[in-house]
Amino acid sequence: MLVAERYEKIVQLVNERGSIRVAELSRICGVTEETIRRDLDRLEESGRLRRSHGGAVSVKDQPEIHRSQPEVPYAEREIMNAAEKQRIAEEAVTLISPNDRILLDASSTAWYMARIIPDIPLTVLTNSIKVAAELSAKEKVQVISTGGILAHRSLSFVGPLAERSLDAYYVDKAFLSCKGVHLERGLSESNELQARIKHKMMGMTDQAIVLADASKFGVQAFTQVADLSQVHMIITDRRLPDHEAEPYQALGISFRSV
Repeated sequence: MLVAERYEKIVQLVNERGSIRVAELSRICGVTEETIRRDLDRLEESGRLRRSHGGAVSVKDQPEIHRSQPEVPYAEREIMNAAEKQRIAEEAVTLISPNDRILLDASSTAWYMARIIPDIPLTVLTNSIKVAAELSAKEKVQVISTGGILAHRSLSFVGPLAERSLDAYYVDKAFLSCKGVHLERGLSESNELQARIKHKMMGMTDQAIVLADASKFGVQAFTQVADLSQVHMIITDRRLPDHEAEPYQALGISFRSV
């Protein structure tokens, strides 16, 4: 069975049954369970099914609100609230010291950071192609890329390989963005694969620093990344009123508005 044929068979079975286990797909398709898990990751990324513990469930006939939403293409995100993101990036870079080990996610704000990070001794871990390329010209900056499944819209690496690669590292500071920052729901993402790798990033640092322009506050996207107890600092822009920032500060989160 060709790979494309196996993908179609898997989607057909999931849609017919509503859900199915990895072990059963492995038996039906005649491939290893590890191969099936990789297939499910790719099919989930393309929005054709949803991963569950030990298998997959159908997204057929589900209300649109319950589905993982497609990521906004990188070129479009790059110009959304660009001035605010650049100011946030400039503020974030002031937190970096020589010999720091830092993590930059695949957000456009992290890319703005990469553009202006000085050429000083640093170790930068990233799942972003754009960030890695931007830092490649800086000889004193050591860049480590996660690898994994390439998410074309965000030009980032996601999936199990990217997540497992993070297990080998611990950083001083992690700089991340997200689709939504909400008092009750915490941080959230529109895409489950992005949410999973960002959740992993939050747990491998002394300081989780969230880069979020004012448009992201009060937003609840599809998948939770982490609750606010894991956030050490938020850097946002001056459009966010003080009275909206105060509840987050009351939780012990350091706040910077630029």
